[in-house]
Amino acid sequence: MPVQTSPMEFRVPPELEAHEPAEARGALRDAVRMMVAYRTDLRLVHARFADLVRYLAPGDLLVVNNSGTLPASVRAVRGDGTPLELHLSTPLPSGRGAVDLRRPPGPDPEVWVVELRLPSGRDSLPFRHARPGEPLSLPDGASVEILDPYPPDCGPIEERAAESRLWTATLRLPSALGPYLERHGRPIRYGYVAREWPVSAYQTVFAMEAGSAEMPSAGRAFTPQMVTELIARGIDVAPITLHAGVASLEEHEPPPPEFYRVPDTTARRVNAARASGGTIVAVGTTVVRALETAADDDGRVKPGEGWTRLVVSPDHAVRAVDGLLTGWHEPRASHLLMLEAIAGRPLLEASYRAALEHGYLWHEFGDLHLVLP
Repeated sequence: MPVQTSPMEFRVPPELEAHEPAEARGALRDAVRMMVAYRTDLRLVHARFADLVRYLAPGDLLVVNNSGTLPASVRAVRGDGTPLELHLSTPLPSGRGAVDLRRPPGPDPEVWVVELRLPSGRDSLPFRHARPGEPLSLPDGASVEILDPYPPDCGPIEERAAESRLWTATLRLPSALGPYLERHGRPIRYGYVAREWPVSAYQTVFAMEAGSAEMPSAGRAFTPQMVTELIARGIDVAPITLHAGVASLEEHEPPPPEFYRVPDTTARRVNAARASGGTIVAVGTTVVRALETAADDDGRVKPGEGWTRLVVSPDHAVRAVDGLLTGWHEPRASHLLMLEAIAGRPLLEASYRAALEHGYLWHEFGDLHLVLP
């Protein structure tokens, strides 16, 4: 029977928005704060992320996302001259697997889920006046054709077109997508980040394969030195790949289908750690989505890749993950349903009350939340 749960309601005051990376404040990446929350007794501990090793034990396993961040925001212009920002989110699922960013454009362009935004000072607002079939001009002679509102099958197209912020679209580019974005793209940025930062500020130490529209930010605070210390203490670190789409789901839409890959070596390490009594900690909600997609009913993880549509919520029994390291999420965000499935509602509510009371910072450059059994 589905679990009945109501959205969490709270307000994040502007002073708790992280406006810049820790490095810009003269600190190391691992200097951000971390709240440790224990499911068994609802205990909360206020710590620094640099002390992560203290809260784990030999035999535990951290699973990280090695997807790299794309400069996925491109300037676009409507036929009437209106400037827009085109945010590439994720390609629609195809039989070809992950998009090859170095593959030259072919006769059949990729279909992407995109977000249209209207620049407004240093911020941008959702743009809701696109039309099916409308072309937009991109730099260097490229173009995009707006197709249909996304997600599909959500009512008459006329009504959806008048309200939609997300669309499917085809790209027509003069070169492969990767080099094109390197020349003309910028990292997706929202108004709480006051200035542009290079794409390197949006990469984690684990990034190996570019493909995420927005950074898998739970892994941002890790440093090479910390990874070395974890392994030296007997705490394993294993990768998956999940190319994340846009996280700015203002209408709290469920995440779109995303490409994931769980390597055989990672599946075996997850299963071995669980068999020996270790705790499996997902570094980020993207890792939870990948591992839960790859897990069978007994929690055994199998290697594989493809497109996941799984939405983890209290309706879904979490099978492969014991703990979660994540940032602080917006009220009513779909990520909070995943946290509720892992932490339980009482611990989740206590954690967020404490985060607001103790001044934890939100968003991709902010502080962290470690949920443990």
